[in-house]
Amino acid sequence: MTTSAAAKGVGFRSERGPVLIAVMLSTALVALDSTIIATAVPSVVRDLGGFAQFPWLFSIYLLTQAVTVPLYGKFADVLGRRPVMFFGIAAFLVGSVLCGAAWSMPVLIAARAVQGIGAGAIQPMSMTVIGDLYTVEERARVQGYVASVWGAASVVGPTLGGVFAEYLDWRWIFFINLPLGAIAAWMLFRGFAERVERKPHKVDYLGAALLTVGCSLIILGLLEGGVAWAWGSLPSVAIFVTGVLLLVAFVLAEKRAAEPVLPLWVFTRRVLVGGNLVALVVGAVLMGLTSYLPTYAQGVLGAGALVAGFAVAALTVGWPISASLAGKIYLRIGFRDTALIGSVFIIAGGVLVAFLGAGSSLWAAAFAAFVLGIGLGLAASPTLVAIQSVVGWDRRGVVTATNLFSRSLGSAVGAAVFGAIANATLAARFASPPAGVGPLPPSVDATSLVLGGHADDSPAAVFVRGALADATHYVFLGLLAVAVLSVGALLLMPRKTEQLEF
Repeated sequence: MTTSAAAKGVGFRSERGPVLIAVMLSTALVALDSTIIATAVPSVVRDLGGFAQFPWLFSIYLLTQAVTVPLYGKFADVLGRRPVMFFGIAAFLVGSVLCGAAWSMPVLIAARAVQGIGAGAIQPMSMTVIGDLYTVEERARVQGYVASVWGAASVVGPTLGGVFAEYLDWRWIFFINLPLGAIAAWMLFRGFAERVERKPHKVDYLGAALLTVGCSLIILGLLEGGVAWAWGSLPSVAIFVTGVLLLVAFVLAEKRAAEPVLPLWVFTRRVLVGGNLVALVVGAVLMGLTSYLPTYAQGVLGAGALVAGFAVAALTVGWPISASLAGKIYLRIGFRDTALIGSVFIIAGGVLVAFLGAGSSLWAAAFAAFVLGIGLGLAASPTLVAIQSVVGWDRRGVVTATNLFSRSLGSAVGAAVFGAIANATLAARFASPPAGVGPLPPSVDATSLVLGGHADDSPAAVFVRGALADATHYVFLGLLAVAVLSVGALLLMPRKTEQLEF
């Protein structure tokens, strides 16, 4: 029941509780996986190898999530939210089984792509359903509830990830999704019903294909440049040029498409452009921290997987706290000004992260992550509510999906760029080790010598630890640079939002 709260019968408080619980459970499916995988990556690398490939575990997941989100947004406005949500849960669980059974890094990367296809439906549908059921005034409180799911996952996820990585097997981080997914699907089946008027529609398969392949090539070039081939080599140039040409072709195709997968009007309204650029920055900052903070904690500071997990947990504790408070703030001072306060915290957290080094403490890393989480919550929630509030039901799925597409794309590109920075730094250091270090593996897989928190004072381990400290430092500097861009993105948004006319 979803065309509007009143028109389709979901506007009554007595019916919204079970639906909200189902949405929170579905969100927990993605939230738990995100917090678990971040802390278990070093264990996965020790088991399967492929440190140079590990950014793909995030990038391929985020890429498939990002490029499918616009499709799901369109399907949600045509078919309804319910079938899209069920498909997302099913795809996510299939991907989880494949991840748990992976026997090599390439297989695990492919399985993560399947998970991303499912997550691409779950996240935007959760936010869209909330936008359907609750008013602007109520939405802040309810999004605080959903954000609290990430807070709970921030405690449960790193703990489980650390326990599985240290005492059991990292494969359980994927198998644990199965019972949670089954409960979420059952709750949705029992508590969420909708009536959608069926009309003939055309699916923009050409646009979806051009967007997918174009973005994939750009991500491939960023991740493998300087590792598999030189940046200025023919393969590198050819991949980037082809990717850009395909994205240009995508824009041209969307202009002619009867029902474009990513309508170009979302890039012509200031409130939508500003909100989506903020989401791009949020995604990149989030990925830079969650990808490399556990590696820094374990490989540089020598912490175990369980302890390193709580440094990441500080980020996802700060986020729901600030997201819950954001509603009270933006009802008084507006969406943009609230998000600008968040950008101050994002930049402050970026500065703290940039100062982390080999002599820093784990508490300093956790505090920096907490400050960043506060900023991300204050920036992401108001901008999402802002773009939802300026359109009607029939466009809410598209604008919500576009915003989450931007966040996922930012995360995917961020993982690729930060991965390129880390890989290039390590490759340069390992190319000329000092005398007395001894032979090292011919790739950045030598980092496995120091991952996992095992004490090792051998010359090779000390050298690798120093190289890893340099690599993560440059990544964190890149994170700070991206954080500064959030202010410019927010200034594009109007101070006051009004209902858009089309």
